[in-house]
Amino acid sequence: MFTGIITGVGHITRIDDLGASEAHGKRLHVQCPAGYLDDAGLGDSIAINGACMTVTTLQPNADAPTFTLDISAESLNKTAGLDSLGEVNLEKALRANDRLGGHLVSGHVDGIGQVTLFEPVGESWELRILAPMELGKYLAYKGSITVNGVSLTVNQVTDTDAGCEISINLIPHTIENTALRRLASGATLNLEIDVIARYVERMLSAGLLPAR
Repeated sequence: MFTGIITGVGHITRIDDLGASEAHGKRLHVQCPAGYLDDAGLGDSIAINGACMTVTTLQPNADAPTFTLDISAESLNKTAGLDSLGEVNLEKALRANDRLGGHLVSGHVDGIGQVTLFEPVGESWELRILAPMELGKYLAYKGSITVNGVSLTVNQVTDTDAGCEISINLIPHTIENTALRRLASGATLNLEIDVIARYVERMLSAGLLPAR
């Protein structure tokens, strides 16, 4: 489990093929900020742009701390931004005694959204995302959503024929401390809906809520 509070911005510095066909995955080499891997171990979970991955090797004491992860072809097909070099948001798995600063995040990507607007508004930035139509029922005004691993609050929801467009306000701290600052119109991102909304939808659709 995670909270959607980014603890570091890393860089995918190298991508190796795990096989010759499209059915094979990739090995990603991720460089981290100094000291980031000091408390990490083999097999640990780290969310990369919101996708939970397993540490397969690590060099915590190098001048440029680095770890690797193996990502399957299936995961590559269901996520965005993990098949190219560049900045990524990092979050290590939640510990039982940690503060829950964002919201409960599983690290499982529910869909890929597309940036329709990213521009400054006052001291902040407005981010608009077109989410897949099937995720629209989980998105609500002042509800939570995870965008590339970042826990954010939905400020506006508009249902369209193309999908569900949401508007989000990014404060300067978020811009300065996450890879969201690299976004541009047309970019794709990983979305995870609120786990509570997922369970409520299941109970409603299955008739599991008690009658009143």
